[in-house]
Amino acid sequence: MIGKVIGAFVGDRIAKQTKGIGGASGAALGVIATSVLRRMSLPAMIALGVGGYVAKKVIDKNTSGADTTPESTSAKETSGTTSAKPSKAA
Repeated sequence: MIGKVIGAFVGDRIAKQTKGIGGASGAALGVIATSVLRRMSLPAMIALGVGGYVAKKVIDKNTSGADTTPESTSAKETSGTTSAKPSKAA
């Protein structure tokens, strides 16, 4: 019983930080997560944790890569239109 209460509390806190999930649905997800984790084997828990870590790294890498690509193309366009031969002559 105490595990479900703690799971609901943690789920509620996580739901407050996540867009699209309310407090009650976060609490329900916390209760469901504790029930699922209780029935999983240790290797499955480790695989789930490693998979989540790898997925987060890939998403973060794609997000940071998407942010730098438009800046670099806009910098090339800007530098291409403003640079002429005055830098060599000076």
